[in-house]
Amino acid sequence: MQKVVTDDLDALLNVLPPHIRQSLIQQSDLHELLEVVLDLGRPPEARFPNHEVVLAPKEVDEPDIDYVVSRIGSFGDDNRAGIERTLHRISAIRNRKGRIVGLTLRVGRAVFGTIKLIEDLVQSGKSVLLLGRPGVGKTTMLREVARVLADDLKKRVVIVDTSNEIAGDGDIPHPAIGHARRMQVKTPTLQHAVMIEAVENHMPEVIVIDEIGTELEAQAARTIAERGVQLVGTAHGNTLENLMMNPTLSDLVGGIQSVTLGDEEARRRGTQKSILERKSPPTFDIVVEIQERDRVAMHPDVGEAVDAILRGQLIPTEIRWRDKAGKVRVEKPTSLRQKVKETPRLGGDKLRLYLFGVNRARLEQVAKELDLRVHIVTSLKDASLFITSKSFFRRKPQIVGDAETLNLPIYVLKSNSPVQMRQLLHDLYPIVSAEKAEYFKQALSEAEAAVAQVKNGREAVELSPQSAYIRRLQHLIAERNALASRSLGKEPNRRVMIYRG
Repeated sequence: MQKVVTDDLDALLNVLPPHIRQSLIQQSDLHELLEVVLDLGRPPEARFPNHEVVLAPKEVDEPDIDYVVSRIGSFGDDNRAGIERTLHRISAIRNRKGRIVGLTLRVGRAVFGTIKLIEDLVQSGKSVLLLGRPGVGKTTMLREVARVLADDLKKRVVIVDTSNEIAGDGDIPHPAIGHARRMQVKTPTLQHAVMIEAVENHMPEVIVIDEIGTELEAQAARTIAERGVQLVGTAHGNTLENLMMNPTLSDLVGGIQSVTLGDEEARRRGTQKSILERKSPPTFDIVVEIQERDRVAMHPDVGEAVDAILRGQLIPTEIRWRDKAGKVRVEKPTSLRQKVKETPRLGGDKLRLYLFGVNRARLEQVAKELDLRVHIVTSLKDASLFITSKSFFRRKPQIVGDAETLNLPIYVLKSNSPVQMRQLLHDLYPIVSAEKAEYFKQALSEAEAAVAQVKNGREAVELSPQSAYIRRLQHLIAERNALASRSLGKEPNRRVMIYRG
């Protein structure tokens, strides 16, 4: 399905102590190696996609650590080093005196074909932000994006390579980036400055940047986008929702602010007076959530998606994946809620929910945040509503037919995300939800009143106990008003205190 262009594995093996190297070479699935971990006083380990292997019974000692360090490049301020002309990354763990007591040697691979899932997005000229958990392939995809844009589309591409992960260690970049140019960064704290320097000095059409992680870098990204330069980058966070709740990086998708509407406007919108809204146009036009190495979820209009999330609406998401033959498959979003049958408007303990392909723990957590009681059963005969996810429903398993035979209403969730589950619970418990909306409004108003009191001279104001979800929003209100906040106490009396930072 994917062709490995190069992994330069011999270069990584050659920096390992001989007894560890010999054990590693004997592994039958060496080509799938992810990383080698050397921790002082512990046996060395090799990590593979589905298992870990102890490479030697002898514990790692200081000479082993020194052996590796003497054969690699120097460590930067981020405690990362590399091997010249390769994509491998070596990260150090230090003790309080600065001595290295642990090493993680991560295999860097240039993989051909990863861009196929998003090639049209990159070629559109729009700015694209890649999200995903560590190790899912963000940097690998970013590397090929740079090569395709530079070689196939003949664009002027500059990579801001803070940890030398995209183009490898040393002064000569790895051939995996093609004709793209690479600017190294002396220290991670200067990444934002190098981003601006790249635009001002080298006239790029595209800037490629890995791991946007600070407010200064987010501001630099916005400056670059406003100058008409295409941005392709990665940021910390698995989903668009994660990014929105991150005060440091939310500006990448437009930022969030608390707004108080007038009575007439609130009635027109059908909302409470205190609401959260997007503050400005997003820096990135498109967000791609990398769910697996060959599966992504795409938000083609970030502004529209952020607005929908803030209003508690379903988000139209396009899913793309590779099948076993390597062909790209696309599931287009629908604008309507994914309901197969109209669900009954029942509330309280009358609803008995049967879940199939739905994350029960997550649903119960969302219900707890909304202060709702949900009754989940384990037998179809005891259920009054059958709830499943779209991916499971499309397979038409026998249990779906059994539910239809019993004339159970079926509710199909588009995904297992918290947003979808909140929408489900609002649909199922409309009366309770209306009461909670008023409570939600009061909680946000209380936070805004506390902000005003602190700005007018009070040192600190404690708010009423709230659920974790509402506390996050109250923290966000404080953040947007340049005030500090923290949570106090234990559940169910955990509450937010707003104060001067």
